[in-house]
Amino acid sequence: MNTIRNGIMRILIVEDEPKVAAFIKKGLEENHYEADVVYDGRNAEKLAFQYNYNLVIVDIIIPFINGLDLCRNLKQQNPGIPVLMLTALGTTEDKLLGFDAGADDYLVKPFEFRELLARIKVLLKNANLKHDSINRIIFADLELDLDKKVARRGGQTIELTAKEFTLLEYFMRNNGRVLSRNDIAEKVWETSFDFGTNVVDVYVNFLRKKLDKGFEKKLIHTRIGMGYIFQEG
Repeated sequence: MNTIRNGIMRILIVEDEPKVAAFIKKGLEENHYEADVVYDGRNAEKLAFQYNYNLVIVDIIIPFINGLDLCRNLKQQNPGIPVLMLTALGTTEDKLLGFDAGADDYLVKPFEFRELLARIKVLLKNANLKHDSINRIIFADLELDLDKKVARRGGQTIELTAKEFTLLEYFMRNNGRVLSRNDIAEKVWETSFDFGTNVVDVYVNFLRKKLDKGFEKKLIHTRIGMGYIFQEG
């Protein structure tokens, strides 16, 4: 079965609370997505392997196969499928477990539907980033070669440190989304990062100077009081 039917993207919701599942399904359908619901990991796995969904929303605590194991299985079968985890477990350690299982994003309950919708749009957009046989990500005139660990903009090679490269990859995979300093710290520096320092700001400034200097269109933008966003403009 095709991933997109009549131009409509399909999303699988894996949630064992019927009211929450119905709330998400109704909201997605009102925003012109097709949405299927299953209430346990075992049936979710069967359905996900049978149909080609554009995105899967997974609660962590579900019967038979928990959300973490389900995410691992889905990613093993289809590495490119975006997985958004929903859970009441909101500590940094819980989030890292989710990301380690392969989740692309993590939203803590309770949440506003408009935030869920915004996360979904970003994940679907990222899934459509141009990839090719040599494993590159391309955004605007910027190209990131993930195999050779090389960045190029407008045909010019940009020399990056290992941490700057990781930071840039995170920005590109989350383009169009405001990323807080904590988001960046957790993903790029993981648990060893000291949240009391200005390391994130320093590295973002390093990267911005290398990436945007000499180019009319800037890619890294500051959102005062919120963090940073990677977009053209």
